[in-house]
Amino acid sequence: MMEQVLLLNITYEPLKVINWKKAIIMLTLGKVEVIEEYTREIHSVSFSIKLPAVIRLLRFVRRPKTPVRFSRQNIYIRDSYKCQYCGRLFPPTDLTWDHILPRARGGKTEWGNIVTCCIDCNRKKGGRIPSEASMTLVRKPKKPEWLPVLTVTVGFRHMPQTWRDYVYWNVELKE
Repeated sequence: MMEQVLLLNITYEPLKVINWKKAIIMLTLGKVEVIEEYTREIHSVSFSIKLPAVIRLLRFVRRPKTPVRFSRQNIYIRDSYKCQYCGRLFPPTDLTWDHILPRARGGKTEWGNIVTCCIDCNRKKGGRIPSEASMTLVRKPKKPEWLPVLTVTVGFRHMPQTWRDYVYWNVELKE
């Protein structure tokens, strides 16, 4: 476990987990600073250094934009778990999605034609377009550029204690 090092952007945003050798190389090249250390030491012929646990880049690195995957869960997140016809908030178990232009009329299953919908509004709308059912959309749907959920995958069961101050409450660690 102590061979893993958390790499932070200059803004202290977690970027990824790297191995300790990569961290030492980045440190000796002057690209990072050590924020937290493990108690274990690494020895070479000319020096000794504590193993870094958390390092921070000294220059800002722009994260590449990753496309948001089209899924039911991401539709619900985009629409804040609110029915886009009645505007009420629902738990995910009481939601479905709705094709604004029904599939029977050529509507496609894509970001711009799908909205979060409660079961009652979905029944009321049926196979019609919203105007035919005397319904209006709370907000016009569009493809999101990002989702407010970030997942960092770490390859072990427990996160090192030294990382806890740098992994934010909205970051989920998976096994």
